[in-house]
Amino acid sequence: MNRPMRPKNLRKPPPKKPSNNQKDPVGVYCRVRPLSNEDGECCIEVISNGTIQLHAPDGLKANRNGEFKETQYTFKKVFGLKTSQIELFEDVAKPLVDDLLHGKNGLLFTYGVTGSGKTFTMTGSAGQGGLLPRSLDMLFNSIGPFQAKRYVFKPDDKNGMEVQNQVDALLDRQKRESQQSVPKTPSSRQRLDPEFADMINPREACRADGVDEDSSYSVFVSYIEIYNNYIYDLLEEVPFDPIKPKPPQSKILREDQNHNMYVAGCTEVEVKSTEEAFEVFWRGQKKRRIANTQLNRESSRSHSVFIIKLAQAPLDADGDNILQDKEQVNVNQLCLVDLAGSERTSRTNAQGSRLREAGNINQSLMTLRTCIEVLRENQMCGTNKMVPYRDSKITHLFKNYFDGEGKVRMVVCVNPKADDYEETLLVMRFAEMTQEVEVARPEDRPICGFTAGRRHRNQAFKEELARQLEQRGGPINGEYPSVMPQLLHSFPPLPPCEIVDCTDDQTLPRLIQVLEKRYSIRKVMVEEYNKAANMLKSKLKEFDGSIVSKETFIQEQRGKLGQKDSIISSQKAEVDRLEKKVKMLEYKIDILQKTTNIYEVDKRTLQQELESRDLKLQREASDKRRMEARLQGVVSDTKHKWEKECERRVNAKQLEMQNRLWVKDEKLKQLTAIVTETKSDWPEKETPQRPSRQRDRGPTKRSASPSPSPMPTGLPARPPHRRSRSAGAEKWVDHKPANGLDLGTVMQPHIPNAITVAVPNENVLSKCDKYVLTHQEVASDGEIQTKLFKGEVFKTRSGGQAVEFTDIETLRQQCPTSSSRKRRSSESSLSQPEGNMETRCSVAIQMRTGSGGAPEYQQSGYQKRRKPSDQ
Repeated sequence: MNRPMRPKNLRKPPPKKPSNNQKDPVGVYCRVRPLSNEDGECCIEVISNGTIQLHAPDGLKANRNGEFKETQYTFKKVFGLKTSQIELFEDVAKPLVDDLLHGKNGLLFTYGVTGSGKTFTMTGSAGQGGLLPRSLDMLFNSIGPFQAKRYVFKPDDKNGMEVQNQVDALLDRQKRESQQSVPKTPSSRQRLDPEFADMINPREACRADGVDEDSSYSVFVSYIEIYNNYIYDLLEEVPFDPIKPKPPQSKILREDQNHNMYVAGCTEVEVKSTEEAFEVFWRGQKKRRIANTQLNRESSRSHSVFIIKLAQAPLDADGDNILQDKEQVNVNQLCLVDLAGSERTSRTNAQGSRLREAGNINQSLMTLRTCIEVLRENQMCGTNKMVPYRDSKITHLFKNYFDGEGKVRMVVCVNPKADDYEETLLVMRFAEMTQEVEVARPEDRPICGFTAGRRHRNQAFKEELARQLEQRGGPINGEYPSVMPQLLHSFPPLPPCEIVDCTDDQTLPRLIQVLEKRYSIRKVMVEEYNKAANMLKSKLKEFDGSIVSKETFIQEQRGKLGQKDSIISSQKAEVDRLEKKVKMLEYKIDILQKTTNIYEVDKRTLQQELESRDLKLQREASDKRRMEARLQGVVSDTKHKWEKECERRVNAKQLEMQNRLWVKDEKLKQLTAIVTETKSDWPEKETPQRPSRQRDRGPTKRSASPSPSPMPTGLPARPPHRRSRSAGAEKWVDHKPANGLDLGTVMQPHIPNAITVAVPNENVLSKCDKYVLTHQEVASDGEIQTKLFKGEVFKTRSGGQAVEFTDIETLRQQCPTSSSRKRRSSESSLSQPEGNMETRCSVAIQMRTGSGGAPEYQQSGYQKRRKPSDQ
């Protein structure tokens, strides 16, 4: 039966986040440094166990006119001026070491201004060990009897650990001993300075409770610094070259299979005691970059990170050896970070490399502040902004801790002197904001499924076995209980037996005496030997007699053992079945979790899309209402305009029809008169002409005729139109172009109470309510005629001014000689004796609508008719 092949997992999935939503805020503590000068002004006052108050210095208040006021800040705990190092360790670092022993990670860093006591809080001094040496001492005091031999745990250069067998570990230990016999570099000969040899008082040593005795432990330490946003390994052994020393190489950050960040290629040293670990720390501390500034004699110019990594693996079922399974190895770490202090270049007067270092330090601290602000905004406002961890190495290295991979604690160190007040105020604000950030609480990780107490039971079994052997007279530590060793030690040596003189009577008696003593001791030894042999023979006989009963007992025990084996095999089968079921359920849970995440992402996306569409619909509805209001205004304006236009056109049409009706009536009257009169009685009559309503500025011209015809008594339907409305109270804008010609006649238009402009603008139009444009052009007869385009000024909806043209007036000059010529030619044609008499019937005035919507007047042509006799 072919089993289906399982797909190979190229990469281990990330560890599951805690299923519960329990979160803990970042623990922020405050430590106030004592003033170096007793007479100096203090700006910090400790009010209670968790509150401090900042007082602005007197000089700063006077310069800033009371801008700075007294402000209080609250922390998880405040450590005053008289706080000891052990008190600080008990409250801050001890819980992190306890979590490290129970499979949880931790991050502790100090933050503050330059010279505020960060390095002293982390490292300490002689007799006053800081957080780092006390954490190491507590760790080794807790796991001292349970440590594995050196090189049993080995780093795999991928932020993990491997378990070696006893042979490989022995070979590595021999190799290390051979390398230590011949040191390569002067740094390998360095030892711990006597000043820091006894930093911890043995009476202050502490131990963790609840350490798993069925596991084996090993501690690895590494020490790095972040200088100018580059990572350097302080424990890296560089070959010593006095002529051309090799500069240190920077390291890079990488991500392991569990998506945790680590420094690739960093040296990890296995240590077995507090002294050895602190010796490694001090070896790297001497390589750290420090400088002398105006604010601090030994100012740290880089961020230092001391990583304590604890490897833990369970023992086998017998409690003797470590399980050779990499999956059972649990690796946790505690990071102790000493951040460089923020400083102002105006106070330090830094130049050159010091100025560059200060800029990089302040930039990295600003990136840390920005990450904390974004995390706080995401948690409090429900946003999902990207946290800029990658902008700085210090934030990129510890981003996993803020994502829920361990506890985070910060010690804010402050200097109460008045010169640091403004920088201390910024530090307090950052600490207050950091306390509002919450980190997911990590869960306990089980190590192995074996029963507890395996190591203790194995030791008890060895002790019981030794006790039974001792009762039976067996070997105790490889020897039998007898007086034989005492007799051997009391056996006298032979004296010198050389006889030089024949008269010597002392040598032989002394030799005889010694031989007799040795012979007596030999007899006692033979007796003891025989007694032991007889005792052994009796024991053997007793043992032979009990063999049969023991064989039967062994057979019974073998039967019971067979039953137990069958039970164990059935239980193993059940365990395998349950494990398969658990794996299947875990697989289904992963699928459901991924599906839930996908659905949640889709839900958020759809909610955002729905919200955007709702906003879009609201905007469209408001635009629609605004457009409807605008269209209603336009419709009303257009309706009013067309009503006026229709009314004007109806009036013009009525006037035109009345004029046509009048012309027809006149023609009928003329025809009636022609028909009724005889040919001999026809007098010369002048065709009646209706007065023209041309809008010419010159005198009205009439055609002369021999005899006037009857004039209609009725007037046209349109009343006489005034020449100009500018004579009223309205104010006019007289637009006269600059290129106009002066004709030198009375035909020049003049409008009183008007503003004359060459180019109109909005300010002029806003002051008037009428508008007239003067335009000159050449007429068909070659004369220059003037047109006046008149209109009304009104305000638009957008707040501007507009003009609507309503009338056009035409001013034209005519020569009287041309009209007299026409009259004479018409009179001569009427007085011909031949008799084909032509009569001018009528002269009509037609009114048409111009392009500007105003009436335009034109004179119609003459219509000629013949007499009835000529037809």
